[in-house]
Amino acid sequence: MNADQREQVRDNARYLQSVRPIDPEEIQEYVEGQPHPATITQVLREDAFDLGLLENEDGTFEPVEEGTLSVPFHGVESFPSTYSMALEDMFVEEYGAGWPEGESGDAIRERIRDLKSDYLWGNDVDYDAETALAYALYHLPNYYAAVQYVLADLIADGLCPRKLRVLDVGAGVGGPALGLAELVPEDALVDYHAVEPSAATGVLSTLLEETGRNFRTTVHESTAEDFEPDGEYDLILFANVLSELDDPAGVVDRYRDALAADGSLVGLAPADRETAIGLREVERAVEDGLTVYAPTVRLWPSATPTDEAWSFDVHPDLEPPAFQRRLDEAASGPDHEPGEFVNVDVQYAYTIMRPDGKRRIDFSPSVSEFARMAEMDTHVSNRIDVAAIKLSHDLAGEDAHPLFKIGDGSEQVAHYAVLTKESALNSDLATAAYGDLLVCENVLALWNDDEEAYNLVVDGESVVDRVPADA
Repeated sequence: MNADQREQVRDNARYLQSVRPIDPEEIQEYVEGQPHPATITQVLREDAFDLGLLENEDGTFEPVEEGTLSVPFHGVESFPSTYSMALEDMFVEEYGAGWPEGESGDAIRERIRDLKSDYLWGNDVDYDAETALAYALYHLPNYYAAVQYVLADLIADGLCPRKLRVLDVGAGVGGPALGLAELVPEDALVDYHAVEPSAATGVLSTLLEETGRNFRTTVHESTAEDFEPDGEYDLILFANVLSELDDPAGVVDRYRDALAADGSLVGLAPADRETAIGLREVERAVEDGLTVYAPTVRLWPSATPTDEAWSFDVHPDLEPPAFQRRLDEAASGPDHEPGEFVNVDVQYAYTIMRPDGKRRIDFSPSVSEFARMAEMDTHVSNRIDVAAIKLSHDLAGEDAHPLFKIGDGSEQVAHYAVLTKESALNSDLATAAYGDLLVCENVLALWNDDEEAYNLVVDGESVVDRVPADA
């Protein structure tokens, strides 16, 4: 189809979309040369995002509704069978039907062990096709889940348009892409672009074929440093990639201009100490011109924390996928512990930053009412009131008082809330979710010399209230 015919298809689509569903067979008679309806369908698919058109199951097209996404979300229990089957098909194609057994199973398990070791020691990993498959087997399910928890909050806050343009920098084997595809409803229109330079694109491209017809995908085989964004994106995602870059803050900074004025930049990292702290370091390095939307909201104007910042969220484990169980159950030898190749923990650090100044918690404390954590040394041994973000689940071991990391965006060293005596008046400390705002009254400020941190003791004389984000 030549350029003139293509423009005629577009013109007819623009006219009809305000009248009735667009049928390629109807358009055919209005296009010079009357190209086959299948050719017209292909043009409409390629230009669907620019035209704002959803493809229906019957082959017609209609405009996507304006406004923001709204989806019910109740957590993630398992990795979908559709993607599981597609991944297993890749293993069968590479190794044969008995891939978890014998030499092939041993080779896959050795690859996963090498990946774990390289990650532990910070070694670079070269992703050939077999390494990419091993990585997908071990990491795909929990990465798939983690991104949904983060993006579900953005959607619930009304900050993702129904016509959504996404740039996934360092897309890897596709965990975040599949999570996003599963999260958005069928009547949303997504223009998804993946940036990935490695052999992981083979796995990624195959899995993206299983996404819905209105989840339009493009894979750019480029490094994050070399890729030149085209236009603006509503969502720019850096998932589990920042720790692999030589200059992560510099890379994030160069994508700043590609973010829409009301868009969101989302960073995700594994929950381990090094990568989680590294994510916060990037967050702090690029916040000139970007506002931290969540979770580490700067409650005090112009404040930036300088503490160690190891902070991560935790959700229920996934149901172990069949492909992980099969590989694990086929393992043998004295060095194997059951469950070694099952990875269903959903634990991650994240940041959401925006250029429009919005914060998920729009609350600014007053110095006449609350103590700033930056000035906590002046309050030691006193009872005080503080406003704080809950930044951990219970960190205490068994038989110890519940312990939670907290912050207000001004902290210079770590602060923890210690629940020494729970009551109906302070129970929100334990039950509040990660990232919630807490108003803590009459807590005792102490310095913990062993941990070089401040402990805010919550006891029977203290009151802790969770403040809703929209309050």
